[in-house]
Amino acid sequence: MSEKYTQKLKSLSINRQFWGYVLPTVGAMLVSGLYQLVDGIFIGRFIGAEGLAGIHMASPAVNALYGTGMMLGVGSGAISSIARGEKNSAKARQALGNGFSLILFLGLLCSLLLTVGGHWILTLQNASGVAAEHATRYLQIIAIAAPMTAGSMAIPLLVRNDQAPFVATLLIVLGAVMNIMLNALFIGYFGWGLAGAALGTVLSQSLLVVLGLIYFFSEKAHTRLSLKALRPDWKMNIKICSTGFSSMLMFFYFSFITMAHNYLFLQHGDHVLVGAFAIVGYVGILYYLFAEGVAAGTQPLISYHYGSGNLDLMKSFIRRMLWVTIGFGVLMVAVINVFADSIAHIFSGDDMALHSAAVLGLRLHLMAIFLDGLIFCAGVFFQSIGVGRKATFITMGNMLIQLPFLLILPQVLGTNGVWLSVPMSNIALSLLIVWMLVREWRKFSHRQKEHVRNASSQQCTA
Repeated sequence: MSEKYTQKLKSLSINRQFWGYVLPTVGAMLVSGLYQLVDGIFIGRFIGAEGLAGIHMASPAVNALYGTGMMLGVGSGAISSIARGEKNSAKARQALGNGFSLILFLGLLCSLLLTVGGHWILTLQNASGVAAEHATRYLQIIAIAAPMTAGSMAIPLLVRNDQAPFVATLLIVLGAVMNIMLNALFIGYFGWGLAGAALGTVLSQSLLVVLGLIYFFSEKAHTRLSLKALRPDWKMNIKICSTGFSSMLMFFYFSFITMAHNYLFLQHGDHVLVGAFAIVGYVGILYYLFAEGVAAGTQPLISYHYGSGNLDLMKSFIRRMLWVTIGFGVLMVAVINVFADSIAHIFSGDDMALHSAAVLGLRLHLMAIFLDGLIFCAGVFFQSIGVGRKATFITMGNMLIQLPFLLILPQVLGTNGVWLSVPMSNIALSLLIVWMLVREWRKFSHRQKEHVRNASSQQCTA
């Protein structure tokens, strides 16, 4: 970080540092979730259960693009923040520039893969009929603009790590407002269905990406980019991808869970259950994005203080991250259980079959959603200190531990077993994560004591 910014950061209290980063980030994430929520309301009201089922069947592919952008944003941002904490501005600039190069390269690769093999994603979910047609039209448009979709996730993270959380929030708000307006126009007025939803999404994402690029090439940026900084460095690229890999896996986890649930719901029921699962997903995404916002907002502070050796301060931010994320999750579970009928009605309208399925799904599937917050925070914590392998282990474990629950519970409990597979597996995984965090915490305490003893020894010698 710049010396001026470092002095400003030190002059603020821990709470002001924490909320100064977290509130804009959470606000941006929730605005992003809001326009996805509005997407769902427009689709549910104007297209119905088959439209909701169609967009939910397309969501695994879209999540893969978001995951790619998250990997590059988190990986490049974490390395850049650690480098600034170490006063290495050249490395910080190199990490940022390579992040942008990877967005373009991997975005184009994803575009090719979706164009050629997007239909296989629908086939694996047992998609058919009108819902499958909706999903196909949606994916055809998303595939063309894949770099923009990935970039819209990565760029706000990079801007935030450039000491500009307000600018990052503004970019997301502008994209969200544009997307809501275009959905009203394309879906509500012109009646273009999911094709209109996809077109509105990619146009709003493109606006965000263009404005983000303008920021980084302007004098407003603390780490200003040049064409030279975009030159690929393969060692740096590998470091970026390995550091942020678990974030991509988290979105792949969402894709995996969505595909498995859609397949099982269609096996044990019909497209109405898939539409209900889409409603549950739209509600759940608000908490997921809140948790991601708290974790992502805290990440630059954790990385910076870890890089500068201030382990006590780093631990203070980690404690706040966990308390806020888990506490809000518990509150959200209570609200969902009290207002499940009203929440479901916003999406389902007069479709009573869709409404009843959504109410049941909200209460069962989201009963332990606060544990997802713990899982997010643990992954970001390990990424923030450059231990990408442990973050990857958590995400991989999150996927693998689902399998026995998905295989066994539906056979015993039917569709209720499908709804319950995620909360039950989260309980099991959280026990392991708590053990990992306690173990790492003790390591930090030991290092801090060693540092104090060494400092005392040096003073005595002097």
